[in-house]
Amino acid sequence: MAREGEPGTGFAYRADSSRVAFEVSGAPDGYPVFLMHGTPGSRRGPKPRGIVLHRLGVRLITYDRPGYGDSDRSEGRTVADAARDVEVIADQLALTRFAVAGRSGGGPHALACAADARLRHRVSRVAALVGFAPSNAGELDWYSGMNADNVNGFGGNGGDTAGLVEEIRRRAERASEDPRRLLEDVMAEMTAADRRVINDAALRRLITDTYEEALRAGPYGWIDDVLALRRDWKFDPHMIDTTATRVRLWHGAEDTFAPVSHTRWLATRIPGAEIEVQPGAAHFDAMKELPRILRWLTVDDATASRDVLIGARPGQ
Repeated sequence: MAREGEPGTGFAYRADSSRVAFEVSGAPDGYPVFLMHGTPGSRRGPKPRGIVLHRLGVRLITYDRPGYGDSDRSEGRTVADAARDVEVIADQLALTRFAVAGRSGGGPHALACAADARLRHRVSRVAALVGFAPSNAGELDWYSGMNADNVNGFGGNGGDTAGLVEEIRRRAERASEDPRRLLEDVMAEMTAADRRVINDAALRRLITDTYEEALRAGPYGWIDDVLALRRDWKFDPHMIDTTATRVRLWHGAEDTFAPVSHTRWLATRIPGAEIEVQPGAAHFDAMKELPRILRWLTVDDATASRDVLIGARPGQ
């Protein structure tokens, strides 16, 4: 459990006094980058090793979205609400400028930070890897190209919200008994490209540990994530100003968990967004791409400086 004051970990508090658990790793004097985990996930999700973060000059900040891990639940939260979580953590760490990245279900939450009026002049760059488009995206067949398990997991089989919630509860209970079961379910839907990545035993252990931490307090983070992604995000990607915050979208062309059509749609709706689609890559290749994306994120176009800390307390 995260404890306030413990080196590398802590809590920030929202306006309603609920807690957001976060973790800081990498270079203490590096450029701050928030990394949004996937769905389900936690602050302990896959990330580059400390030595890689030091080499890149990155101070990486991860946190549990509400309902996951040690963060208090915020029932009914929207994707846009992620900007407030990032804001309270950034304020606690005394960060004036920082970048944000999101992978998979974290991608839309990262984009929310670029769209937020209170953050857009603090967020230098945003990257969304293998992310999703809004469920109400015009001219996009949201489920086309998505594997059967994810279609079911996002309610694409025509059931009501109550049925979707019960399905997630069922999956979470099964995973709580043995987190390896959830990874096994995921692996059953993988393409050959994803299997090449997941063949790494250390990565499989890390993913299993992440699932265990995410669901330790119950299924609520997972439930609220899926409902948030499926309802109105409460921001329009078209309103992201890429002259203030540069945006990069990355996707593997063979992705069946979040089809590449989602990122292509986002690229047409975010004026000035950079898009990279990698042939032969799939969903879990985003983990391999992260170091290269982090290097891009550390360039601050506004200040060209890494001196972004103001009065940070020892151990933060």
